[in-house]
Amino acid sequence: MTHERTKQFSRRATRMLFAGIFAAWAGLAAGCVIGGTERVSLITLDPGHFHASLVQKTMYANVDPEVHVFSPGGDELAEHLKRIEGYNTRADLPTHWRETVYAGPDYLEKMLATKPGNVVVISGNNLKKTDYILQSVQAGMNVLADKPMVISPAEFVKLQQAFKVADEKHVLLFDIMTERFEINTVLQRELSQMPALFGTQTKGTAEQPGIEMESVHYFSKTVSGSQLKRPAWFFDVKQEGEAIPDVGVHLIDLIQWEAFPGKTLSPADVTVTRARRWSTPITREQFKRVTGADDFPPYLITDVRNNILQEYSNGEMTYRLRDVWCKVTARWDFEAVAGGDTHYSLFRGSKANLVIRQGAAQGYKPVLYVEKAGGTTPPTDAAFEAELKTAIDTLQSKYPGVTFKKDGTAWMVSAPAKYDVGHEAHFGAVTENFLAYLKAGKMPAWEVPNMLTKYATAMKAYEMSR
Repeated sequence: MTHERTKQFSRRATRMLFAGIFAAWAGLAAGCVIGGTERVSLITLDPGHFHASLVQKTMYANVDPEVHVFSPGGDELAEHLKRIEGYNTRADLPTHWRETVYAGPDYLEKMLATKPGNVVVISGNNLKKTDYILQSVQAGMNVLADKPMVISPAEFVKLQQAFKVADEKHVLLFDIMTERFEINTVLQRELSQMPALFGTQTKGTAEQPGIEMESVHYFSKTVSGSQLKRPAWFFDVKQEGEAIPDVGVHLIDLIQWEAFPGKTLSPADVTVTRARRWSTPITREQFKRVTGADDFPPYLITDVRNNILQEYSNGEMTYRLRDVWCKVTARWDFEAVAGGDTHYSLFRGSKANLVIRQGAAQGYKPVLYVEKAGGTTPPTDAAFEAELKTAIDTLQSKYPGVTFKKDGTAWMVSAPAKYDVGHEAHFGAVTENFLAYLKAGKMPAWEVPNMLTKYATAMKAYEMSR
C-alpha cells in the first residue's frame, strides 16, 4: 500500500470511528432544519483565535467550499488566512476552501445584513463572543462557537437569552468541545459505565473528590507546524477570560459528559464550595516572542508588577455535581519543557479507578490506566484482570483493536494508532458532529441544558475565586 493510500485509509478509519461515536452519543432523529439536500455554507466571524482555522483543516460533505469571512482586518485576519492557505497548499490531503473576505469597521453589521451563509463559526476575542452569538441567532443563523461562550456572570445572562432565541428561531447553538473525541477519554467514559469492572462512581469528599481533572496549557506552542502568534488581547483576562471560565469549561464538560451520560443536568445540581485563582509571570521578552509586540499594551499595565505581567491564567475549584465531589484545575505555563498541553483525569469507582496520565512517563501522550480500587477485600490480580478482559472484549464492537497490559500495579489500556488523530483533528470531529445535528434538525435533549449548567458552574467558581 502506498504512503498516500495509507493516509487515505487512516483518514477513512478515523471517520468511521467518529461516525460510530456520533451514533452512540447523539440518538439523532429523522428530519432536518438545514435540509438534507441544502448545502451548508460557513461564515467565519472575526477570527481572532487559531481554533477558527482548525475548523477548516479538513473538508466536509455537503459544505460549500466558499467561506465568507467578516473581520475588522489586521494581523488576526492575516494569520487566519495564512493558516487556511497552508491547508489548501499542503502536500498531504490538501483542502480547497475559497475565502471571500469582507474587512472593515462595520464587519458585524455587514454580516448581519447580508447573511451569506447559514452557520456562523465564532472563535476569537471572548469579550465580544457572547454578543456575536446572540446577534447571530437573532438573525436566524446557526452558531458553532469556540469555548468559552461566556467569561463573566453578566455575559451568562446574554447566553441564556441566546439559547432561548435559538429555540424560537429553530436554529442550533453549540460550543466546540474537542476533548469528547480524544480516544482515551472516550474509553474512560465507556469503562466507567461497566459496573462489573468499575463498580459505582465514588462520591468522595472535598479533600478526596470522586472525580479530579487537571489541564495544563502553554502560551508558546506550535500549531499546524508553525510557531503560534497570539494577539496581545489573549493575555488580558478581561478579554480572553480567566482559567475556570476558559479552559476550565472543557473539564467541567467532560465531568458532566462522562459521569452522567445522556442525563439532563441543571444549575441546581451544582454546589461550588471552593475556588481560587493565581497568576503566571510573563516577561516582556516572552510576551514579544508570542505576540510580536515590543511592550505590554495599556490595558495590561494594571497587571504588570516589577516589569513582569502577572497573568491570572490559573484556577482551581471544588464542587459537588449532584452527590459527586469534583475537583477541576486549569493551569497555564509559558512554554513546555517537553511535549505540549497535558491532561489528567481520575474517576474513582468502588471497584476500579480509571486514570488518564500524560507526563514524561507516557511520552507526553495521554494514556488510560485501570487500577484496583482496594477496599477491605480487593480481588486478586488474576480475577481483576479477567474482569478487565471481559470489559475490553465488549469494547471491540465499537473500537476494534483496543488492548490492555499489566504495567506495575495498574493495567494500561492501549488503542490503535488510527484512533490517535491528535488535538487539531478533533475540531473536524466536532464540526462533523455539529453537521449531523443540523441534518437531524435538533440536538440530544440534554445538550442545551447541560451547556447552560456547565457555564453556570464556571460562573459560580469565577465569583467565588474573587
